[in-house]
Amino acid sequence: MQSNGSRTKVAVVTGASAGVGRAVARRFGELGWDVALLARGHDGLDAAADDIVAAGGRALAVPTDVSNAEEVEQAADEIERRLGPIDVWVNDAMVSVFSEFLNIDADEFEQVTRVTYLGYANGTRAALRRMLPRDRGVIVQVGSALAERSVPLQSAYCGAKHAIEGLTESVRVELLHKGSNVRIPLVQLPAVNTPQFDWSLSKMPNMPMPVPPIYQPEIVAHAIVHAAMHPRKEVWVGGRNALGITANRLVPGLLDHYLARVGYKSQMTSQPDPGDRPSNLWKALPGDRGAHGRFDDQAHSVAPQVWLAEHRGIVGAALVAAGFVVGRARTR
Repeated sequence: MQSNGSRTKVAVVTGASAGVGRAVARRFGELGWDVALLARGHDGLDAAADDIVAAGGRALAVPTDVSNAEEVEQAADEIERRLGPIDVWVNDAMVSVFSEFLNIDADEFEQVTRVTYLGYANGTRAALRRMLPRDRGVIVQVGSALAERSVPLQSAYCGAKHAIEGLTESVRVELLHKGSNVRIPLVQLPAVNTPQFDWSLSKMPNMPMPVPPIYQPEIVAHAIVHAAMHPRKEVWVGGRNALGITANRLVPGLLDHYLARVGYKSQMTSQPDPGDRPSNLWKALPGDRGAHGRFDDQAHSVAPQVWLAEHRGIVGAALVAAGFVVGRARTR
């Protein structure tokens, strides 16, 4: 895709080696963007770069630990030197621990916070330092419904996602104060079929799983890329997601009791966890895990709510037209 008719646009995706980040990077490649890939794992990054080239884009893999601010700044410098000015920065990197809060060691909790929250702060800072002087650019914060409604067994991850929302709102107001044209949309995701549930550290008796309904990563990637190209304040992906967020704002106490009753069982399969699975909490695991997890047979490949959100103009016009027709009929 060309900017101002001459320059290919540049997107940066953190957590690009697997899961949602991998699908987002591939989607940008399909649109002809140059895509810079940031993650810790070399195998996944190389495979993601191959995906982008096969899709028609140009890729630059930059092994980076987003929890390290200096590494993120160095990566941003390299990207702009080799690909050009960054147009879109997508913060997506994350790690998690499935466990009751008291069973999570302090250093494990801090690591989740460093990667999943401070990684976003580091990425946002690096992007703003380059976008503000140009007075253009989009920083997409990949959030979660868990930023609005926390669940048991994911206290570190939920806390980080809540913090991302607070960070984004604060920075967004600062940009408004400056009159800046840089935009920071927040995309709240539902449960997604990614490798997260195979490589996250878990201290529960059975294997972890996303809470249904589950969506394929390509669905949410489409929404994230659309938010980057047509930024607005917040996007909720998945109809159940939107209902859950709304319900939490109306009857949070009721949801507390509901999740206390079903929140444990809904996050675990019937398959026992062997207890010796390697996790990616402290370092990337070898091999290429791809975008999908092991829940393909349960995951939705379509999300009508995403289509409605992306075609608000058409939907609005149709509703107005329908209202006009109904009004005329009633008048007659």
